[in-house]
Amino acid sequence: MKFTVLIFAVAIAAATAQQPPDKPAVGAGKAYQDALMKAEKPYIEKGRATYPAAKKRFVAGLPRGYAFQVRKRLSDPGGGAVEEVFVHVDAIKDGVVHGHILNKLDAVRSFHQGQRISFPESEVLDWTIVHPDGREDGNYVGEVHRHI
Repeated sequence: MKFTVLIFAVAIAAATAQQPPDKPAVGAGKAYQDALMKAEKPYIEKGRATYPAAKKRFVAGLPRGYAFQVRKRLSDPGGGAVEEVFVHVDAIKDGVVHGHILNKLDAVRSFHQGQRISFPESEVLDWTIVHPDGREDGNYVGEVHRHI
């Protein structure tokens, strides 16, 4: 029993340590969102262009302790608040990403941290493979957010 609890505690600590270091963008107003989307555009293009190779690595099986995450934009119904989040990928099947939201959400109220979601791969903005030691492959859009 103690061993099981220890494994669970280590798994929780590892998942917490794997949170990407960039800050989610949260802002009010159309002008802010337009400026953010413009700043992110070349990084999203790079993330999307390199996504197929990252997906291939994930589908082939990442080593133990590695995590595959994608960045997705969420919005409340009616197009109100918009927020970008990291989604821990559990599976990708028939062009659909299945996973759960890693971030605590600040602006969007119709989703929550830990919620399981599925969405078309076409909605992936960027990807990250997180190594057990915290290093990352990908996370191109994160470059913009580390400087906000």
